[in-house]
Amino acid sequence: MELMEYLDETVAVEKRTPSTHTHRKKFGHHYYKRTHDIETLMKIFNYSSQKITKHYIGVTDDEINQLQNNFRLG
Repeated sequence: MELMEYLDETVAVEKRTPSTHTHRKKFGHHYYKRTHDIETLMKIFNYSSQKITKHYIGVTDDEINQLQNNFRLG
């Protein structure tokens, strides 16, 4: 499934009309969940702060702590 199709379906379930802003936030959230690369995401969104970027994409401190706790080398 293409990313835009997935995002359209996700938004449709939420009963909202998808906008470019909605797609941008969803992309950022899923990109971060998959890569955990906040620095690149900051560059993509042209943000200067990790805190602002995480707030924008809806990543909470609890999610960040869980990702760190579940991280294993190898």
